Amino acid sequence: MVRSGERGSTRIADRVIAKIASQAAREAVRGAQSTQRAPGKPPHAAVAVRDRPGRDGLRGEARVRVAVELGYPCDIGAQCGAVRRQVTGRVGALAGMDVREVAVTVERLHVPALEGAGQGRVQ
Repeated sequence: MVRSGERGSTRIADRVIAKIASQAAREAVRGAQSTQRAPGKPPHAAVAVRDRPGRDGLRGEARVRVAVELGYPCDIGAQCGAVRRQVTGRVGALAGMDVREVAVTVERLHVPALEGAGQGRVQ
């Protein structure tokens, strides 16, 4: 068996962690809005990795910024909390990193009654 100090290490690119975070946010938004179609463009994420996982076996740390568009009316705080929990869990499970901060930005609210307004024909 090869000792841990002599083994190689795996490096996970920031864009991979951002993709994991985006997908996790998408899952959280879809889960919260299961009765309706998720509005707007899909969530996107930016990641800042502070400490990468090292040979010493310690987990790396990441800070994540996620932008989402939500349907309205909704409990915005609860949906942002669901996004934070899902992103933290997924990045931890799939990338082996501790997520110390998840900043969720709500870029836009979609009101179903206004979605089709202004697109009809005038007679």
